[in-house]
Amino acid sequence: MSRFTLPRDLYFGENSLEVLKTLKGKKAMVVVGGGSMKRNGFLAKVENYLKEAGMEVALYEGVEPDPSVETVMDGAAKMREFGPDWIVSIGGGSPIDAAKAMWIFYEHPEAKFEDVAKPFNIPVLRNKAKFVAIPSTSGTATEVTAFSVITDYKAKIKYPLADFEITPDIAILDSDIAQTMPPKLTAHTGMDALTHATEAYVAGLRSDFTDPLAIKAILMIKEHLLNSFNGDKVARDKMHIAQCLAGMAFSNALLGIAHSMAHKTGAFFHIPHGCANAIYLPYVIDFNKKDCAERYAEIARFIGLKGNTTDELIDAYTAMIQEMNTQMGIPLSMKDYGIKKEDFEANLKTISINSEADACTGSNPRVTKAADFEKILTSIYYGNKIDY
Repeated sequence: MSRFTLPRDLYFGENSLEVLKTLKGKKAMVVVGGGSMKRNGFLAKVENYLKEAGMEVALYEGVEPDPSVETVMDGAAKMREFGPDWIVSIGGGSPIDAAKAMWIFYEHPEAKFEDVAKPFNIPVLRNKAKFVAIPSTSGTATEVTAFSVITDYKAKIKYPLADFEITPDIAILDSDIAQTMPPKLTAHTGMDALTHATEAYVAGLRSDFTDPLAIKAILMIKEHLLNSFNGDKVARDKMHIAQCLAGMAFSNALLGIAHSMAHKTGAFFHIPHGCANAIYLPYVIDFNKKDCAERYAEIARFIGLKGNTTDELIDAYTAMIQEMNTQMGIPLSMKDYGIKKEDFEANLKTISINSEADACTGSNPRVTKAADFEKILTSIYYGNKIDY
């Protein structure tokens, strides 16, 4: 038996935030990251609309990039003090992911992090609150997914929490918010979305429901990401939709080892998540193609790339990805990113072991062990094409 789960409601387009005025409840806790949502006036809009709905509103501000276990536990404690029946998070993937995890420990203070970090092991939610996600970036798609990435800085591990329980109830894609992203963030989040869609198209739980979402997202990203990077308003709107389609796909089809490595190297070297995925994706495609070459070739054909053979089509797709990276200033290897050789070599074995244990590895189309990760990461570090 298979499953396909999405938020109950998704609102999109201009002035979508106004739907907050229609929510029924007594208290709302708003979780937000840095100051950009406040500076651009969106946080005030969220507060005002919730108050117009008759709710008492409390803020939890300052969620850091790559939110920590400590932040999650602190936010959950604040929620238990306030008692919201709506949790509303606005911002990038970090505050929304943090708010999802806070939600778990708000409703289940007895839960242990090491238990909920196991895939599909989160207790039943919605006993106290429902969840609204409002993304400000066009990449993570956490507003429609069953995932939340939380970092244990002491152990140097990023944990992708995975369970349909944390799929938001409402997602709001307000097109005005997407216009505020700086170019580098636009590049990183856009390539994160391309990785989501590409991995979903070959992942273990792909289906006739996820395939159309994934491949349409890839086409839209090919057509609009570079223009979005250059500030085109219409392209920004299209990318906000494309990344959401990719999220719908991967939340149900799951992901692969580009994400496994992005999670684990991110915890050690602090490479921004989308940047890491952008670098790793072409190498992962070359590694995986021994087991799913025709799937990658289908992507290339659908988006109009040329090639007389399956290998030529796959090479055209990886070349397209790396050309997009180059045009947006994303390096093509870990070495070019600036990771020192001695740091890479000192941590390679641990990162490889952690990558094998990552929740995304099991849904990769090619079985990948720690020894494989060592070889793949070494190829990525030096920029060597994978042919094994």
